[in-house]
Formats: sequence, C-alpha cells, structure tokens
Amino acid sequence: MKDSILIPYLAPQNVATMAKQKFDAFVADHELTIEEVVKLAHEKKARAMVVVPKQKITKEVLTQLPDSVKVIATSSVGFDHLDISAAKERGVLLTNTPDVLTECTADLAMLLLLNACRRGREYLEIMEAGWRKSFSQSEMLGLKVSGKTLGIYGMGRIGQAVADRARGFGMKIVYCNRKRLPPELEKGATYFADLHAMLPHCQILSLNAPGTAETQNILDDKAFALLPDHAVLVNVARGTLVDEEALMRALKSKKLFAAGLDVFANEPAYDLRLKEFHNVFLTPHMGSATQETRDAMGYRALENIEQALKGQRPQDSLW
Repeated sequence: MKDSILIPYLAPQNVATMAKQKFDAFVADHELTIEEVVKLAHEKKARAMVVVPKQKITKEVLTQLPDSVKVIATSSVGFDHLDISAAKERGVLLTNTPDVLTECTADLAMLLLLNACRRGREYLEIMEAGWRKSFSQSEMLGLKVSGKTLGIYGMGRIGQAVADRARGFGMKIVYCNRKRLPPELEKGATYFADLHAMLPHCQILSLNAPGTAETQNILDDKAFALLPDHAVLVNVARGTLVDEEALMRALKSKKLFAAGLDVFANEPAYDLRLKEFHNVFLTPHMGSATQETRDAMGYRALENIEQALKGQRPQDSLW
C-alpha cells in the first residue's frame, strides 16, 4: 500500500506524474491555503507533504496537523517559512531542495545585472513607444560591465555560481561570507569578513545571502553610503536584506546608478513606488523558474520524502 502524501499547489506535470507513481498522492490544481492543507492532511491521513514558500509552516500549523504527518518537504532552497525548532520538537522532519536551482538563479542574477547596467528597462520602453528619435553619442549611456568589481554578499552555492559567470565577463570578484572559502572555491576572489569593509570596493553588489534575523535590512542608509557613487545593486536572495526606503533614497540621490531586483520585502504585493524608477529592472521572484529546474526541485522534494518514509535520514534534512 502506497503512502499518502499531499502536493497542495499546482506542481509541474512531470512532478505530479512521479508523485502519483511513487505514492498515493493528492495533487492540487491550484495553490491551497494553509487552512485547506491542514484539513486535507486529516482527511487523507497524509504521511508527508510538499509545500511552497507561500505556505508557511508555523508552530501553530504544526500543532494542527495530524500525527500521521512525518515529513514536510519544501520545494525551495529557502526555508524561512518553516519553523524548524517547532518541527524538531514535534518530530516532523523538514527538508528543502538545495543545489538544483543554483545555476538558474545565478543566470537570473546575471540577467538583472546586465539589464541594470545597460539600461534594459529604459531601452525596452523606448522601443515599445516606437523609437522615432535617434540618440546622440552622450545620451542613454549605460555602464560597461567588463572590468568592474563585483561584490558578492553570501558566497554559498549561488554566490559562487554568480562569481563564475561574472568572471566570464572579465569582472573582478570580492566577497563577504561568514567564513572564508578554501582557495579552490575562492578562485582568486578577495575575501572580506565585514560587509561594510567590502562595500567601498563594490561597483556592482550582488546579494546572495539567506533571509535571517541577522541579515534583516543589512543594506540600510549607512551601507548604501559606503558604496561607490553610481553603484549597481542586484538582489536574487531575499527582499528582507534591503531596507527599501533606504534603497529608494539611494536611487533618488543618484548614489545608485540602477538596481535589478527579483525579490522584495513584501511579495507579491511589492512596493509599487519601485516601479516608478525607470532604472530599476524588476522580475517577480522567478530565480528558479525554468521547466528543468522546477522539475528538479519537485523530484528532489519527493526523494527526500521517500527517504524519510523508509526510515532513512533525508539528504536535505533541515534538522
């Protein structure tokens, strides 16, 4: 008899098919609310479930779930929507999906970086308006990417992948991380133990750190002031790393030349004032949004569940 599991969101078809082959799987045709998830878990006597970041697993939710639930797998690398200590107390295993979305998220970071530096949004607006006026040699100029110094805050898997891509554009890499990387991973990048010490060197700054209490609003007025004039900010990590009021002040004052943002303090209801800055290139938190990666994330979540229900420690256990 197959184990009962829940996939309470619209999963990619390949993931849904695999789930139904391996388990007695309920796969929703839309994203369920957390209240609907709890109710369904009782009805189905679910032993496991896959969730997405918008479905927050708090201590309160964990107490409402049936005892049959033994593992909750999030189809994401981030896990700030999961209460790890409460899950550990209750004995519910939590897993995430690292590694599989590294390359695509780094690709998107470069998309944001290039569009911010080369005024991609403004050029698109010009073309959509019909482009009937030619520009002089001094108008609508962007920033050359090659030769610039890229600062990376958070040199984990994604940060390292961003660095690899940036090297292909002839960029110099500096980074700030909790620990210095070994030489084979550092690849000639310059290490800074302190973010504020690194910022004056960052003509372009890429945020690749997790959203935690320690990184909350790590980029505030003081931090923006330390950047070189006309710097560029790229964020594919978490919106909570940036004080958005300070960001908008830096944009208004021209301290920042531009920004490329995939994440925001409030999602999906992001601060609409940001879209009024035509030098800000915006995407709707889509770092992992390729067919291949979303399939891989779903497969990884199912592998973690399968391991847990066999009594094994899942490869991506969070506690």
